[in-house]
Amino acid sequence: MSKPPFLALPAGVRAYRMATARGEFAVHDTGGTGRTGPTVLLLPGFTGSKEDFIGLLEPLAQTGFRAVAVDGRGQFETGGPPEEVAYAQAELARDVHAIATVLELERPGTVHLLGHSLGGLVARAAVLLDAAPFASLTLMSSGPAAVSPSQQKRVRLLLSALETMSMAAIWEVMQELDQSVGSAGEAPYSRREVEEASAAVEEFLRHRWLANVPEQLAATGQQLLGEPDRVGELASLGLPFHVVSGTEDDAWPVPLLDRMAQRLGAHRTVVAGTGHSPNAERPAQTARALVDFWLSVSAG
Repeated sequence: MSKPPFLALPAGVRAYRMATARGEFAVHDTGGTGRTGPTVLLLPGFTGSKEDFIGLLEPLAQTGFRAVAVDGRGQFETGGPPEEVAYAQAELARDVHAIATVLELERPGTVHLLGHSLGGLVARAAVLLDAAPFASLTLMSSGPAAVSPSQQKRVRLLLSALETMSMAAIWEVMQELDQSVGSAGEAPYSRREVEEASAAVEEFLRHRWLANVPEQLAATGQQLLGEPDRVGELASLGLPFHVVSGTEDDAWPVPLLDRMAQRLGAHRTVVAGTGHSPNAERPAQTARALVDFWLSVSAG
């Protein structure tokens, strides 16, 4: 899971529940800054949340973009029903369209869509359902098909645990196995404040984990295990694509992401010094790469 570099929302960013035709979704929205530039919609990954993009919000807003990070159905503060069918990929894709519809009404103009990890699979499903609302698609640390064999083993362990253990008990096991800790990334803290900030983030990670709907984890975990290769379908749309990753990735190996970018004719960015979550590990550097791509799309 991604580990946010800090938790305090930047000035002008609003946290609220966005009402859509498919229910309410918890979001962080830089729209309150009064910016009138293009809109970017940010979808988090498996076990993640809108907070995974918190480090991107200020630099994106400063360049004129409206950034909206969302908790998907069943994730953290959005919640959802206790039935796995509610989290089928097609249903999650329709949720993305419902959110995009609201963003279009509030600020006309197409939306740049970004999905991190599992969020990338959901994002491409939304684009394949209907590409019309979207100006571009960025796949961040998200590959062409199912996750790597080593990650499949971890996902299967989690799915098995969900059948017999409570979320609290699973968290304790994850802590013991050190599966929950990622890079601390870039945080706006002095040396004196680092220790307190780290403790707050660790408590947030536990709180977020416990808030996830188990059925959502079960359904989306199966998607990570069984996702087919849909790169050919995606490439046929002719949409501007951007493939972003760190220099290492244990979910989808970086050479696999390189080949996917070639198949898509995508712009390719590798964020130095990062792993599976460049958005959280090096947000300033990642934001610069994202903005450069989105501006090139607008210029084209």
